[in-house]
Amino acid sequence: MHILVLQHASVEHPGIFRQFLKEDGHSWDAVNLDQGDPLPDLKKYDALWVMGGPMDVWEEEKYPWLKDEKSFIRNAVEDLGMPFLGLCLGHQLLAEALGGSVGKARSPEIGVMDVQLTELGATGIFFDGLPERFKSLQWHSAEVLTMPAGAECLATSPDCPVQAMRWNTRAFSMQFHLEVEPETVDNWAEINEYADALTQEMGPDGVKRLRSECAQQMSKFNEMAERVYINWLHTTAKA
Repeated sequence: MHILVLQHASVEHPGIFRQFLKEDGHSWDAVNLDQGDPLPDLKKYDALWVMGGPMDVWEEEKYPWLKDEKSFIRNAVEDLGMPFLGLCLGHQLLAEALGGSVGKARSPEIGVMDVQLTELGATGIFFDGLPERFKSLQWHSAEVLTMPAGAECLATSPDCPVQAMRWNTRAFSMQFHLEVEPETVDNWAEINEYADALTQEMGPDGVKRLRSECAQQMSKFNEMAERVYINWLHTTAKA
């Protein structure tokens, strides 16, 4: 499988998923939209992944390429039926591209926090093998407010009702992060917007605290990430 990966910050890449892709012999190309990379021809790829980023989906004046990215995602998912995986901003972009809405989170989530699978999430393919409640890294101040028509919620939390969703049979997205690696927190803290949000929520020692919390959960994060990766591959088969 040859996967197109849309990135919005060079340090916010597929993380531990890169290891799984390499082990399985899959290839991927990164397009760094924040650096001015053009959107390529979708016909060259078998699937589309969209990563996180510090910008918000509504900041089209500041980041003009967001508008084209949404159309690109809609074409890939709705028109071409490409397998899709969205993380954090990628989750929000999928929702808005298909007609849902995204806005500022009522309660920003930053830290290692619990996620609860819905009944659909607990019985479906995408989260098969994961516990119904598990810890994940959260680092977001925006959220999906309304899902697009045809979408189903797969996971939730008290402060963010739509933590994961499925649209049709081959598009999946998560607000939270399982792709965490040992250097993830330090790398992301180099992004000003993330650093400011982390300090506001966790105090001046937020990086140290979050690094420690993630280290305690790292083996579990990686185990769940591999399971979700395998499950996602199963969803890519044409019906």
